[in-house]
Parts: sequence; C-alpha cells; structure tokens
Amino acid sequence: MTISETTKFASPKQLAERPLIWLGAITTGVVVTNLFAPQILVGLIGGSLGMAPWQAGLVSTLTLLGYALGLLLLVPLVDLVENRRLILRTLGCAILAALATALAPTPLLLLLATFVLGASCAAIQMVVPLVASMVAPERRGQVIGEVMSGLMIGILLSRPAASLIADLWSWRTYYVVSAGLMALLAGALGRYLPALQPTARASYRELLRSFPRLLREEPVLRVRAWTAALVMASFTAFWAAVALRLPDAPFALDIKGIAAFALIGVAGAAATPLAGRWGDKGWARPMFVAAHTLIIGSLALCAWAGVLESRNAALLVLSLGAILLDIGITTDQTLGRRAINLLRPEARGRINGLFVALFFIGGGVGAAAASVAWSYGGWTLVCAVAASFGALGLVTDLATRTGTS
Repeated sequence: MTISETTKFASPKQLAERPLIWLGAITTGVVVTNLFAPQILVGLIGGSLGMAPWQAGLVSTLTLLGYALGLLLLVPLVDLVENRRLILRTLGCAILAALATALAPTPLLLLLATFVLGASCAAIQMVVPLVASMVAPERRGQVIGEVMSGLMIGILLSRPAASLIADLWSWRTYYVVSAGLMALLAGALGRYLPALQPTARASYRELLRSFPRLLREEPVLRVRAWTAALVMASFTAFWAAVALRLPDAPFALDIKGIAAFALIGVAGAAATPLAGRWGDKGWARPMFVAAHTLIIGSLALCAWAGVLESRNAALLVLSLGAILLDIGITTDQTLGRRAINLLRPEARGRINGLFVALFFIGGGVGAAAASVAWSYGGWTLVCAVAASFGALGLVTDLATRTGTS
C-alpha cells in the first residue's frame, strides 16, 4: 500500500505561523475539557436527572470510551480526508453533542450525547499533527510542545472550571458554554486553518487493518507509547487520589480549596515548549531520563507532604511536588509526540491515534491502581505506586535509545 500526501496552504485567509500555533493550542485546550469535566459534574448530573449511582458513573465512563473509539476510528481518517474539512465536521459534531448533553431530558439521551461528545473530541488529535506538519522537522518538537501546552492546561483546568460554572449556574450551563467556545473556535479554524490533502491509495478498512503492522514495524511508536502510557498512569493515579487526601490533616482544604489546588498543576504546562525545543536540539535522551527521574522525586515529595505537621509546609511541599510531577509528565508526552510525528507522514493520523489510545489505556490503569492503593495503604502507597510507573519509564530509558534522536 502506497500513500502520499501534499500540503495545500490555501485557506480563505492566511494566518501567520505563530498565531495559528496559538489557535491550535487554544482549540485543543477547550475541546479536551469535555473529557474530564464530567468527573466533577457527575454528582450534579445524576441528582438532577434522578439517575441511579451506576448510571451516573457511566457519564464519565462513556465520555472517555467514546474518545477512545474516536481515536481509533475517526483519527485515521486524517490519512484519507482533507484535514481541515475533517476537523471542522468533527468539531461540528462535538458542538451538537455538547448542546444535546445540556438539553438532555432523560438519562438515556444524556448518556448517548456524552458518548458522541467524547468521540468527537478526537478532533484534538487531528489538530495537533496538522499544525505540526506546517513546520520543518527540526522545529517540530517546539511546535508540538506549544500546542500541547494548551492541551495540558485544558486538562488541568477542566475540573475547577466545570465546578465554578456549575456552582454559579448549573451543570447544563457548562455544556452550553463549551458548545459556544467550540463554535467560536470552529469559525476561526475554518477561516485560517491550512488545508492538508492526503492522496491515499487505500480504503478506510485497509487503514484500520494497518494498525498492528504499524506497531510491529515502528519501534519508536512502541517505545514512546509505552513510556507515555506509564507517565499518564502516574498522572491519573496522583490526581485521582489527591482530592481524597486534601480534605484531611495536615492540608484541611474544602471544596473550593481543592479546586484552587488543581490550578497549581497548570504551571507544569510551561515545560512543554521548552521540552520541544530541547528535543529539536538533540537532547531528547537526557530529557527523557530527567523527566522520569523527576516524576519519581516529585512523588517522594508528595508522600512526604502527607506526614508533615505544619499545614503551610505540607501545602508548600505538595504544591512543589505537583508542579514537578506535571513538568516530568508533559516533558515525556511532548518528546514522545515529537518522535512519532517524525515517522511516516502518510500514516500520521493512524500513528497519532495509536499513540494516544495506548497512553489513554495507561491513564485507566493508573486510576484503577490508585483506587486499590488508596484502599490498602492510603496516600503513601498511592504515591509509591505512581512513582513505580515513573521508575519503569526510567528503566526503559536506560535499556533503549529508541525514539531519542
């Protein structure tokens, strides 16, 4: 199967490279909030619609399941369909699904709408490689890092933003606001996004069937998806359990304090552009080692914070640990994306879909591991388990040089 592509920078209006990168970062940051906001809104949603606990739990689960399927079934279309049109149509579905969620009168319709919304959020993984394809390979890491900073900020802001909007108005208002912001961004993307027209000599079915072959033939994809899954497991393990730990001594935070603490992690997103630039300079290998070492050390700080007697000292140490943890995670994610986006241009959509789907699995493993660790050993064991994922990443760094050029 031979697939080639040409890039057409023909749009109604041309936008300079820097503003377009920022537009991509803002788009990914806004869209991704829809994936994580349900985790904070689920109680309000279930109560207003009279949902049983198991039904309410499906709100977040189906959103994330829809996203996973979107990665595997929609993102590969990047290799077949003109990219700007595909992104706009996928965003259009996300807008309609967000409005349907806001207006859903019954649990069944709400669950269906959130599933479609999650699948449509796969537009994120269409935007990132398209923006990255605009620049030369030697600058691709920097651009990916800048777009990824928007993604990470969106993930970290999603829960406090949803909580604030729901507190001021209602959970339905959050989805209306999300739909409005995505509509504004869709208009801007339609006006300024360049076209990328793949010329594929393969069917959609053949593209989907090529997933196993890509994993088999691309060791960079295998290794970088593996370490990305590991650090995502650390991320979800920490943030899934920290909300359970913060109400207790020595932290003693209320709901608003916990939401404010979540904002601290945004500082870690500042590392993404730097990581991308350093990767472009050939420093990817030492940066991977530093990132995974930082994850281990940051979680040791977080565990220590839990046994301090001074509230102020505990909050300071935990905050420092959270920032360093996010720096380590975003560094691995940015360098991993840079590595895979330097692989086959004709398979960019499938490679990105596979990469994100695999580290998405890591996030699920981390959340499950945190739940078990919290039950058996509390906060200290959660931190130890999360650090062990970073340790596996460090072992991988020492055992292979794959994807570090």
